[in-house]
Parts: sequence; structure tokens; C-alpha cells
Amino acid sequence: MLTEKKIGDSQIIMTELVLPNHTNQLGNLLGGQLMHWIDICAALSAAKHNQRVCVTASVDRIDFHQPIKLGDAVTLTASVNRVFKTSMEVGVKVYAQNFREGTKIHTNTAYLTFVSVGNDGKPVEGIKGIPETEDEKRRYDEALTRRENRLKDRIK
Repeated sequence: MLTEKKIGDSQIIMTELVLPNHTNQLGNLLGGQLMHWIDICAALSAAKHNQRVCVTASVDRIDFHQPIKLGDAVTLTASVNRVFKTSMEVGVKVYAQNFREGTKIHTNTAYLTFVSVGNDGKPVEGIKGIPETEDEKRRYDEALTRRENRLKDRIK
């Protein structure tokens, strides 16, 4: 088993088409549907990095900046930001594209924490993530701050 891996190798890109069964009465994507897609994309990134099943431990707040409309293509990009002992933070960026109008907007950013588990379902140590680009190094550093805040809030 690997002991370290490039963070860039963990990226997952998913694209979904917003269909009528994904929308509310206003023709906008349901928030719960988007959260489902975010969780799947992030889980795949975590599993790709750690080469094992990874389960969702927490989801930071998700703000909905722009509505995503019926017929839009939704692209989710997930990457591991930082691996701790058994947990890791995964960031997901969401974009909505309307091909007829030629528009692409950033609609959401989410941070999720995953835990690697063994065959017995118990947490196991993760594979160390090595950031290489400036963006990866920035996300790596910011992930520690977010983790410290999550742990501080958890104790309350």
C-alpha cells in the first residue's frame, strides 16, 4: 500500500444534466439533489486518493449563490485538500452551464470530511497527500484552519 500520493491525482470531475425530476416548482435544481451529487463526487475523490472505501464524516455549510436551472449541465470538481491521520478534507466546486446561452457560472463550493475505513468498517490511516501546485498548497494550508475550526466547534 502507498504511504503518500500526489493530491492532484485525486481529482474527480462529474457532469450531471438537470432533468425535471431534479427540480422544484420554480424549475430550479433541488438543494438536496445537489448535495447528493456533491457527496458522491467528494466520496469518489477520497476513495481514489486512499484506495479504499471512505465515508462522510461531516459537511461544512453549503451556500447556494446562484440557482441552477432545468436543462443546465452541472459540473462538479472534487479534490482532496489535505489528509490528516484517518480523515481528509475534500473540496468540491460546482459550475452550471447553459449550452444554449453559452454561459457558465460558479454556483457552489463545499468542503466535506471523509474517513477511510477498512474491511471491518473501522477507521484506518490515510495515504499522505502531497500538494504540488500553488493552488494545492493554498488549499492544503486552508484545510488545516477549517479542521481546527471544526474541532473547536465540535467540543462545544
